[in-house]
Amino acid sequence: MTTTRLTIAHVGHRGDGVAEGRFVPYTLPGEVVEVEGDAERTAPATILSPSPDRVTPPCPHFGTCGGCALQHWADAPYLAWKRDIVAATLGQHGLRPEIAPTIDARGTGRRRVTFHARRGSGTRLVVGFAAARSHAIVPIEACPLLASSLANALPAARRIATALEGLGKPLDIQVTAASQGLDMELRGAGRLSERERLGLIAAANAAGLVRLTNHGDLIMQREVPSIVIAGMAVPLPAGAFLQATEAGEAVLSDLVLAGVGKARSVADLFCGIGPFALRLAAKSKVRAVDSDAPAIASLAQALRKASGLKPVQTEARDLFRRPLLAAELKGLDAVVFDPPRAGAEAQAKLLAKADIGRIVAVSCNAATFARDAAILTDAGWTLGTVTPVDQFRWSAHVELVATFER
Repeated sequence: MTTTRLTIAHVGHRGDGVAEGRFVPYTLPGEVVEVEGDAERTAPATILSPSPDRVTPPCPHFGTCGGCALQHWADAPYLAWKRDIVAATLGQHGLRPEIAPTIDARGTGRRRVTFHARRGSGTRLVVGFAAARSHAIVPIEACPLLASSLANALPAARRIATALEGLGKPLDIQVTAASQGLDMELRGAGRLSERERLGLIAAANAAGLVRLTNHGDLIMQREVPSIVIAGMAVPLPAGAFLQATEAGEAVLSDLVLAGVGKARSVADLFCGIGPFALRLAAKSKVRAVDSDAPAIASLAQALRKASGLKPVQTEARDLFRRPLLAAELKGLDAVVFDPPRAGAEAQAKLLAKADIGRIVAVSCNAATFARDAAILTDAGWTLGTVTPVDQFRWSAHVELVATFER
């Protein structure tokens, strides 16, 4: 097979080095590498001249596990690269705002994780993460991304997967570090027999789980799991969405609070269990809306026990199909919206027409944010500073917070 010598020009949006239109994983800008064949995406290269920014990856699974793409890159250029991703994506939509340096929000590590359990070669059960661009599962012993509160998550996941090994089904096992311990949600098992449920209960108790659910169906619970937001205990719905790290939630919240400024009335759209709403309510009247009814119920339950907050109105509503109308937004000083990766195109079109003073957008997808931001700027809104936030260490994933005024 022929070999080709390449000099890596830059790192692409997915974390691969790019040279002469080819994608070379685990390489860095300026490196001279040798690759085999002529495929667009090569196998890992032989590094002939390493970058001075190359560091030793801390995880023995790096290069086989698909969870990380950039453990070999020093922090400073890696964080600058994430800022460049945001700038390039916005530029493609004609948006060129001031972009702040990326904030490192990795904190002590991730507080939620999803493991996969599959049959490996023969009949061997494998529990771990997916390989890069593959459905194969890489068995892991530990993950440096996880907070110490998830130290027992992998052994617990193995125990639960083993209890259901007879099903022969691929399982996704989400584990969240709640204040009371580990909260686990299963996906893929389907309907369980009474015998299987009893086996799971025994396994969950042996693993010390606080709660175990299967597609939202309660299997066992020692106590209601919760997390603390702004000093308040908020019960967790099964499989609840949380920001990946506690530090990430805090950084995003600080940026949101700074963005709304002295607003006395705020709508928090796609609010989830209320990480922004509960903090905003310390000074502002809040209308909190999300399509996830269990999340809204958890927020409402937390509010019933809260004191010293401004009024918070909660509403379960599909903002993709029924976005808030301009008339419903009337009288608000500010709107915060933090949609899923798909963005909030329908809501952005109505926000563009609304008589409000300020909008704060939080996004986990620079491309859909750029689309929604262009809707607002085309309607006369001015895009202020955009701040990238990194809580998904060593990945190509980047979040951001931005403000709009007019």
